[in-house]
Amino acid sequence: MSAMTLEIARICRYPVKGLSAESLARVAVTAGQGLPDDRRFAIAHGSTPFDVSAPAWMPKHNFLMLAKNERMARLNTLYDSASGMLTVERDGKQVVRADIGTATGRMLVEQFFAAYMASEARGAPKLVEAPGHMFSDVPNKVVSIIGLASVADIERVARADVDPIRFRANVYFAGGRPWEEFEWVDREIRIGSTRLKVIKRIQRCPATSVNPKSATRDMNVPRLLQDGFRHIDCGIYAEVLADGAFAVGDAISVV
Repeated sequence: MSAMTLEIARICRYPVKGLSAESLARVAVTAGQGLPDDRRFAIAHGSTPFDVSAPAWMPKHNFLMLAKNERMARLNTLYDSASGMLTVERDGKQVVRADIGTATGRMLVEQFFAAYMASEARGAPKLVEAPGHMFSDVPNKVVSIIGLASVADIERVARADVDPIRFRANVYFAGGRPWEEFEWVDREIRIGSTRLKVIKRIQRCPATSVNPKSATRDMNVPRLLQDGFRHIDCGIYAEVLADGAFAVGDAISVV
């Protein structure tokens, strides 16, 4: 890979908002949508008035999230799109496995999170989804993209390793210059056989301060960004313009 070539290093989806990443070798996307099953589910506080029959975007504080609930990072989850089975592991041991397409399966998952999160969940937690709805941090259905060169620049300022998964992006790309992706805002990019429109930079919250391996707040990433770069942004949001697919190793180019 030449110095100027940009190529996908990793693709991730997060089927349950706030829970662990799943790596994908290839993904097919649809215009106007995010990655299939990305942020498809969320664990709502008992007090959250989410209406599954008339879903509307809600701010993330209505759900369990890493920004406030770092214990969630201790859990490893795997969602099987074909069977609807969600497996949750803690410290390498399975703690619940259920078909969350059924009321019984959702109840099992909710009972686990009620016990695991205890008082951190305001009321009895509810596993929620709604057809076509995405529990994104922004109202748009988006794909999040981060350059690994930018993460390396944060490491330089932090003088410590920074796991890119802290930023919970869908696409991580290698090559290019630190923060190059900021120059793509309001422009189109091509990845694999699809095109996307970059709509904004991503402002970072305390969720990025949680170490995804230790589940501890071991680094104040927003402060590092502010002190080192005079902004709290890392990565970009893009909207899918055309049906297509992309895979690890595919090139990224600005149209």
